[in-house]
Amino acid sequence: MTEQQSFYDAVGGAETFHRLVAAFYRGVAADPELRAMYPEEDLGPAEVRFRMFLEQYWGGPKTYSEQRGHPRLRMRHAPFAVTPSARDRWLGHMRAALDELGLSPERDQEIWNYMVMAAHSMVNTDEPQYPGAIDVSGR
Repeated sequence: MTEQQSFYDAVGGAETFHRLVAAFYRGVAADPELRAMYPEEDLGPAEVRFRMFLEQYWGGPKTYSEQRGHPRLRMRHAPFAVTPSARDRWLGHMRAALDELGLSPERDQEIWNYMVMAAHSMVNTDEPQYPGAIDVSGR
């Protein structure tokens, strides 16, 4: 019986995920709108958590769950106003980070599809309205 290789191993394991998340957070650090969503002075802890989550999700070590329990992504992001424009900025930085990796087109598409789905599911707030706007929702 042949064991199927995990996505994690197929794309290069820990080194690849370190590179991906480091590139992503370089973009976030330079983006004032997204940077404001990170309450910690240093992005390092967020980078480690995100890397551990992705590694686990894609078939690598289970360190995330061992240290933090179930991911509960929506709950963990609930305190932050994740707007459609924040989602799009997040995806822009993730796309740039994936481009740096140079994965095969098939692997790139697989991880990109997940990132797009996950980013869309995190949106929890409409865009802020401009001053003086009329609320047509009846609220």
